[in-house]
Amino acid sequence: MSKKSNQGGSVAGALRSVFTVGAMVAAAIIAYLIYKYIMGNPINFEGGNPDGHPIQGNYLAIIYKGGFIVPILITINLILFIFAIERGISLTAAKGKGRINVFVKNLQGLLDSDKIEEAIVACDKQRGSLANVMKAGLIRYRDIQSDKTMEKEQKVVAMQKEFEEATALELPMLSRNMVILSTIASISVLTGLLGTVFGMIRAFAALATAGAPDALALATGISEALINTAFAIAGSLFAIVFYNFFSTQIDSFTYKIDEAGFSLIQSFAASTK
Repeated sequence: MSKKSNQGGSVAGALRSVFTVGAMVAAAIIAYLIYKYIMGNPINFEGGNPDGHPIQGNYLAIIYKGGFIVPILITINLILFIFAIERGISLTAAKGKGRINVFVKNLQGLLDSDKIEEAIVACDKQRGSLANVMKAGLIRYRDIQSDKTMEKEQKVVAMQKEFEEATALELPMLSRNMVILSTIASISVLTGLLGTVFGMIRAFAALATAGAPDALALATGISEALINTAFAIAGSLFAIVFYNFFSTQIDSFTYKIDEAGFSLIQSFAASTK
C-alpha cells in the first residue's frame, strides 16, 4: 500500500473517531435538554411544580419522574438510533450504485470475454466494497496474466492472496460501530435496572416513614422504578433488532464478496496455462 493510501486511511480513521465521540457527546447534551426543559417543564405539573404530581395524562411529566437515570437512558437510545442510521447509510454505500447481482453477472460476462480493462471500468462505475475488492483482484489478474516467470499454481495463489487482502481491508468498514449496537443491548438493561433499584429504594423508604407513609414519595419511587424499566427494555429491544438486522446484511454481503472472488479466481485458473 502506498504512503498516500496510508495517510488517507489515517485521516479517515481520525474523522470516524471524531464522529463517534461527537455523536455521543451531542446525544448526551440533547438528552439533558429534553429531560430538563421539555419533560421537566413546569406546565406539565400540578401547580407548576416539577417536584409535585404530574398533570393527569401528561406522559412527559410521568417520564420525568423516572429520576436522573432517565436522561442517561435517553442518551443511550439516541446513540442507538444515530449509529443505526449510520450503519444503514454505510451499508447502502458499500453495495454501490447498482444491484450487486447484476453487477457480478456483467462482470462475469466481461471476464469470460477476457475484457479486463472494461471490467475494471465497470468496478469504478459500481463503487462500493464489492467493486473495490473485485477491482483489486482484476488489477492483479491483469498484472500476472501474461507473466511467464510464474507457474499457474503460483498465479492462482497470488490471486487468492490479493482477494484476501482486499477483503480484509473492506470488512472493518462493514462491521464498524456494530460493537456499539451490541453493547447498548446490554448496558441499556443494566442502566434501567439501576434506575429501578433506586426507585424501589425510594418507595420502601416512603413505606418505612414513621406514622403515615409519604404517599408522594411512594408514588415517585414506584414511577421511577417502572419508567426506567420500560425505557431500558425498549432500548435493548431496538438494539437487538438493529444488531441482528445489520449482522444479517453484513454476512450476506461478505458471502457475495467471497462468491464473486471465487468466481474470478476460477475464471483466471481456467484461462491460465
